[in-house]
Amino acid sequence: MRRIAISVAASTMTLSLAACGALGASSSSDGASPTKGNDLTVGLLLPEKENTRYEQFDAPIFTKKIASLTKNEGKVTYANAEASAGKQEEQLQQMIDDKVDVIVLDAVDSHAIAGGVQKAKDAGIPVIAYDRLAEGPIDAYISFDNELVGEVQGRTLLDALGSDSAADQIVMMNGSPTDPNAKQFKAGALAELSGNVKIGAQYDTKDWKPENAKANMAEAIGKLGADNIDAVYSANDGMAGGVIDALKAAGVTDLPPVTGQDADLAAVQRIVAGEQFMSVYKSYPQEAESAAEMAVARVQGRDIQFDALTGDRVDSPTDKDIPAQLVSVTALTKDNIKETVVADGIHKVSDICTAKYQADCAKIGLSG
Repeated sequence: MRRIAISVAASTMTLSLAACGALGASSSSDGASPTKGNDLTVGLLLPEKENTRYEQFDAPIFTKKIASLTKNEGKVTYANAEASAGKQEEQLQQMIDDKVDVIVLDAVDSHAIAGGVQKAKDAGIPVIAYDRLAEGPIDAYISFDNELVGEVQGRTLLDALGSDSAADQIVMMNGSPTDPNAKQFKAGALAELSGNVKIGAQYDTKDWKPENAKANMAEAIGKLGADNIDAVYSANDGMAGGVIDALKAAGVTDLPPVTGQDADLAAVQRIVAGEQFMSVYKSYPQEAESAAEMAVARVQGRDIQFDALTGDRVDSPTDKDIPAQLVSVTALTKDNIKETVVADGIHKVSDICTAKYQADCAKIGLSG
């Protein structure tokens, strides 16, 4: 069993994803008497729409899995906060007022939502933190292995720079300071990058917005000079797009390696075209389906199944020993697009290889 603390600056995390192997656990394996039948209601609170994954993948996959687990008797009440912590607090309160059976919460602001989590607890509604570790008395947490994400990004960036990277200068475009995941991505990346490259400038990017990343990158170019930037660590794909736009606006034609995360379609196309070096592919189906299984098991009193799904442990600033499942990730480059996002049904070759990218797709052997 593994523990991580959300506040740790860096760690040497090892994979022990026993929980991932538990997804096939029988819904009746523990023989417990369910506290709720299949006619349950799950509240799903997602944080924003800037990152296309939430609307395109997380919400529909989660909803479909709940239907499957409950023989189409269960329902999902879904709300997206559109990057507003205040709006999400209202949405959470509405779900408490509506007496949903369980809430799956991806927090806009993990600290600000703690009071709402406590209110849900007081109302007898369990809360499962999804993708971001919310503060307050949550019942469980599921996310990707966030420090590993940063490590994979940093390691792949070093591979792109080559063996003599110590003299190279990079810019770090980190995520939102209100997102605890961003701190972990940064910690993992720094574990790989510190001492191996020179960090000329770094930014914590408000709300993960591409336009903020573009403005920050323009500032870094003005400070360092475009010719003196050998690579850019970008914590996600949306910001990578903003970074690349800033580099192009500064007249850079031979783009330096730029990282990303989330395997957005636009980012995959940039990777195909050679504009973005890599992204991090995270299996949204595995995360969303596992969250659905955890929610149903928790409400129906299936403790053995719930425990099997949460074999890891994490600490937040407010609570210790939180049951968790941490899902592994994959570095996505032009060499493994077909084996990852295409094989998992995230993107179709026809969607990636539009007319603009057909020639680039052909060069890397990407075809239907």
